[in-house]
Amino acid sequence: MEQRQAWFARHAVAAAGVPFARCAMRCAPPCNPSGCAPLPREGCSWGAVTDLCGCCSVCAAGEGEPCGGRGGGPGGRCAPGMECVKKAKRQAGQCVCKNDGEVCGSDGKSYGSSCQLRAAGAAVRQVRKGACDQGESPRITIPPKDIWNISGAQVYLSCEVIGVPTPLLTWKKVSSGHRREKVELLPGDRDNLAVQTRGGPEKHEVTGWVLISPLGKEEGGEYECHAANAKGEAVAMATIHVVESLKDIPTPSLGMKQAHRPDRGPMK
Repeated sequence: MEQRQAWFARHAVAAAGVPFARCAMRCAPPCNPSGCAPLPREGCSWGAVTDLCGCCSVCAAGEGEPCGGRGGGPGGRCAPGMECVKKAKRQAGQCVCKNDGEVCGSDGKSYGSSCQLRAAGAAVRQVRKGACDQGESPRITIPPKDIWNISGAQVYLSCEVIGVPTPLLTWKKVSSGHRREKVELLPGDRDNLAVQTRGGPEKHEVTGWVLISPLGKEEGGEYECHAANAKGEAVAMATIHVVESLKDIPTPSLGMKQAHRPDRGPMK
C-alpha cells in the first residue's frame, strides 16, 4: 500500500510541473510496471526511455526541448545521443545532440544533426557526415537498343543510368493485349531470363542487363529500363524481335551486332 502511495505521489508531483529530479527521492523499490502510465498511442517522436527511477517507460525529450536533473526532465530524459545542457544548476536545461553538425541520410535528405536523423525512423541510416549533395534526377546515359534474332539464340539488353542519390534500376516487360497493357517486373518466374545490376563505371552510375537464353517467341516485345531516386525517374524502351530465320534480320543493325556479341554482355 505504501509503495503504491509513493508511486502516485511521485507522478502527481511530476504532473503538477515540479521538476522530475525532485521526485527521484520518492522512488520506492521494487518497481511495479503495472502502475506506470501508458505511452501515447501515436508513439514518441524521439523514442522512449526509462524514467529516473528506472521503472517506467516515458517519452524522451528531443533536441531543443527542456530537461532537468542529470539528463532528465519533467516528461522524461533526453533521447539517446543527447545530453542535458544547463546554464545554471537550479535552472531547467535543454537537450542538445552530442554529435552536432549536418549529416546525410540514406533517403537523400540532409539533417541538422545525427539525432534528427535517428528521429526520422529506423529505416533511415547515416551515409556520411555533412549535407547531402544537391541531388540530380536519374538520367539514362546509354539506353538499351533494339534486337533482332532467331529462337534459341542468346541475347541481352543493357542500360546505364546516373543520378544523385544513385538510382535504383529495374527492368519491365511491356505486353499489349486486346483491352489493356500488361507490365511485368523482371525477372519474374522465367527460367530462361536473368537480371544483373552493377554499380559504375562512374560514381552514382548503375549498369543493368537482361540476359535471355534461350530466346523464345514469348520473349519478343518491348522492354523498359526504369531508373528512380528521390529526385525523380527516367525510362528508356527497347524491343526484342524474334524472327524465323537469319535472313529476316535487317542489316546493318546495331541490334544484330549486339545479339551476335555475347562477349560484351554482363559479367558472369
